[in-house]
Amino acid sequence: MITVKTKYLGDLRTDNTHVQSGNRITTDAPLDNRGKGEFFSPTDLLATALGSCILTIMGIKARDHGIDLEGTEVEITKIMADNPRRVAEVVVEFFFPPKKYTETDRRLIESVAGISPVPLSLHPDLKQTIHFHWPG
Repeated sequence: MITVKTKYLGDLRTDNTHVQSGNRITTDAPLDNRGKGEFFSPTDLLATALGSCILTIMGIKARDHGIDLEGTEVEITKIMADNPRRVAEVVVEFFFPPKKYTETDRRLIESVAGISPVPLSLHPDLKQTIHFHWPG
């Protein structure tokens, strides 16, 4: 089954439809690559996929062990390289809400950060820098 249908809109912009749900995402080339930067760029989505995939897998592990991660926030920074133009590094910072997490909870949640599908699917030359910020 097709996952996504994409249509080029011109002016370095695409419209992408998630076939199963009908949800849509528009992409735009970034300002530093002749675009308008008015929407996520494809490389922004790559960085977003990394952070959201890790958080989703953490959420599964947390739910299985009765740990409440609701309210966790993630800041994602994409760092580009030239020659060839590519994503060189993605820095993912997790900020956990002020709840009473045990050391065991923290180790359990952190242990799944690198074993979710997106981190395992990216080229090993793409540096994945993960930081955890726990309350207290």
